[in-house]
Amino acid sequence: MTDHRRSVAIYWDFENLHAGILETKYGEGIYAQQDTRFKPQEPLVDIQALVDFAASLGPIAINRAYANWQFFGRYRDALLQTSVELIQLFPPGASAKNGADIKLCLDAAEDVARFGHIGTVIIVGGDSDFMPVAQKIKAAGRTLVGIGTRRNTNRHWAASCHTFRYYDSVIEGQASRQRDVDEAAGMGGAGAVAS
Repeated sequence: MTDHRRSVAIYWDFENLHAGILETKYGEGIYAQQDTRFKPQEPLVDIQALVDFAASLGPIAINRAYANWQFFGRYRDALLQTSVELIQLFPPGASAKNGADIKLCLDAAEDVARFGHIGTVIIVGGDSDFMPVAQKIKAAGRTLVGIGTRRNTNRHWAASCHTFRYYDSVIEGQASRQRDVDEAAGMGGAGAVAS
């Protein structure tokens, strides 16, 4: 009998991740400004690298991202190519949080309870609001991996995960793995031609 407990579920607090990367690039507080936050966002998140990292942990069963997608349309192709299910959340007010963390936590807890084949849960985001769901995931015997930016990850959230990776480290690691694959393929190709 095959053990399917290796399946991976990914939950993205997409706006949180994007904001952290934007602030790393342009300075703290830039995303909170209304003239920045409520306009189309430039694509900064390397979605493919994060999905590749998740796939290295097992087959992906759930891949869900939470945001107010009206401002993230420029990510369309990358999201479609990686089969990310988009969960639309409208903020209740101009200065209010979009509630992604609450919906994400509810969905993750429900999915872990419903689907026994999920062995690893990845939460992409840095909010301390994820700490209660971390306890539920670990109590259910699942492995919890967190991914967040250095700028906006709560240290207590990071410590509550079995494994926590910073976004830039994951991206660098995936780029390094891809270079190794490309070099191996190039060497293999050259050997085949030389034969």
